[in-house]
Amino acid sequence: MAPATLAGCSASDGEAVNPASRSQAVASSVKAQERRPNIIVILTDDQGYADVGFNGSTEIPTPNIDRIAKEGVRFDRGYVSFPVCGPSRAGLLTGRYQSRFGYDLNASENPLDPTAGLPLTEMTIADMLDQAGYTSAVMGKWHMGNHDQFHPFERGFDEFYGFTNGGHDYFLDRLRNIPVKEAKNGGQLYQSWLMVGRQQVPTSGYLTDWLSDRAVDFVARHKDKPFFLYLAYNAPHTPMQATQKYLDRFAHIADERRRTYAAMVSAVDDGVGALLDKLDALDLADDTIVFFLSDNGGPLHRARNGSVNLPLRGGKGDLFEGGVRVPFAMRWTGRIPAGIDYPHSVSSLDIAATAAGVNGISLPARNALDGVNLIPYLTGKRKGEVPHQRLFWRYPSDSRDNMRIGRRAAIDGSDKLVEYRRDQSLFDLASDIGEKKNLRSSRKVRARELDAAWQRWNDQMAKRSAIAIYNEWEGS
Repeated sequence: MAPATLAGCSASDGEAVNPASRSQAVASSVKAQERRPNIIVILTDDQGYADVGFNGSTEIPTPNIDRIAKEGVRFDRGYVSFPVCGPSRAGLLTGRYQSRFGYDLNASENPLDPTAGLPLTEMTIADMLDQAGYTSAVMGKWHMGNHDQFHPFERGFDEFYGFTNGGHDYFLDRLRNIPVKEAKNGGQLYQSWLMVGRQQVPTSGYLTDWLSDRAVDFVARHKDKPFFLYLAYNAPHTPMQATQKYLDRFAHIADERRRTYAAMVSAVDDGVGALLDKLDALDLADDTIVFFLSDNGGPLHRARNGSVNLPLRGGKGDLFEGGVRVPFAMRWTGRIPAGIDYPHSVSSLDIAATAAGVNGISLPARNALDGVNLIPYLTGKRKGEVPHQRLFWRYPSDSRDNMRIGRRAAIDGSDKLVEYRRDQSLFDLASDIGEKKNLRSSRKVRARELDAAWQRWNDQMAKRSAIAIYNEWEGS
């Protein structure tokens, strides 16, 4: 398995492939008795609920992203397990409520701290799929720890192109040779050379385009065996940076921040289009499950990026719908019907469970999944049933040693209980998607039921943080 030649860096500048995994992938592929579906997860960062065509956007055309929903399913009530990047990704990658293993806040970005990342007790989707002979790659934002032991190569992945911290500058020609281990603050990590495998190398171009090109190349190189591609775009997370090519598409938008945001989303859409076109060209569309979602809602306050979450209330960091209900679509052409508008609650936790389910993978009890395999619900095999009657969230205070819950929420059907600073609200999402009418005073019994359900769930979660959190490093 040879590494790809990269735009702006050659194979000799950095090894993209995990040497330890090559023989494992070849050996385990023998287990597969038939073609297993490729799995692609496309994750955007801080994208607003309203900022895709399949959720009604006309200001920012996303024809390629919309293809996923048009040729598969749009999840009207698609949720993530946390309203901020790090914990949300920890839930997605493990298929488990991140609160189970004490990952309730963004981890510290200290590259020398062995507690600042996804706990080693947890299995990732890549770990799971290795059992079925998959080759797995991460393209883009990792954010599961900068310490060597948290590197994607140590978490089941075979290839890595991107950065291990929580964000990055987009203009690659401006980046500097700042070794991750020597970075003194988050700003330096944003400006450091990208990683190819374990090495940082000089690159060129625009970050979103660079990641899209790497993704297309990965699919082409692994077309003959099952693969898992985790394409974790940085866009449209700050800093707000776009090339003139994309900005010119939105010259009519007067607000500069919104214009740049639209350009950044459009760059992602182009990349998604190139990836879907490659699947078509290689006759892999019917053999590939594709997920698209954002890691949380668009930020309305700190690090505001010009996103729109309407008609939802709130945004990134909130447990109102605008923080945890995200653009979410999936397709598996030929296996699930096209054009489904699915009305029931699904979760990012279901991605890992679906990957495991379609491969018949059983996990150890200590890594039991909280998500469910979505395929039987979408094909009608579980007609009349819903994937999740209830979903739960908790958001602790910002102290490693203090797990007081500052925000919490529970959904049961269309009823939603939200508590912020001990002030509880109960909403009926079926009639009040914007969470404007607090029904708690008129439905006290129902509010108590949801409160009790949340308490029972919380009793199963970790009692304190298991990670060093983001304010425990001088660079945070």
